[in-house]
Amino acid sequence: MLKQILICAALVTMVMVNPVNAQQSPPTSDKSKQIEALVNRAAALIESRGKEALAEFRKKDTQWFTGDTYLFAYDLSSNVLLNAAFPVREGTNTTGQKDANGKLFHHAFIDVAESKGSGWVDYMFPKPGQTQPSQKWAYVKAVKIDGVLSLIASGFYPE
Repeated sequence: MLKQILICAALVTMVMVNPVNAQQSPPTSDKSKQIEALVNRAAALIESRGKEALAEFRKKDTQWFTGDTYLFAYDLSSNVLLNAAFPVREGTNTTGQKDANGKLFHHAFIDVAESKGSGWVDYMFPKPGQTQPSQKWAYVKAVKIDGVLSLIASGFYPE
């Protein structure tokens, strides 16, 4: 019996420290660096121009929105303030919404913004124009939009 408990404990430990399961950010790549820089530039623009900056982020074929790279913003109550690729989501509340794997990814965005100020979140989400979810990594950064604590983010699909 003790041997079985030790084996189980060893297996649980291996699963918990496995780098694949413990990964907190995407593998370093040009795309991950570009996304992080994009979000940091967007946060700086929000800090200087407030909510007015969101209109810039909706314009296609700009530094802010090109191909499947776009910005999105939420307040910390899960209200969607901006989603350039899925504008129908703007004005909705994402509380309790899960990805295809059951992850409360909107809550993960907010948690990162509140607890760390910035960081990466992985989840499953459809690419623009598609319905099937794909793995996506989003870089999230806390900002104040006209005095309201919020977050700005962008992501990419590692393929």
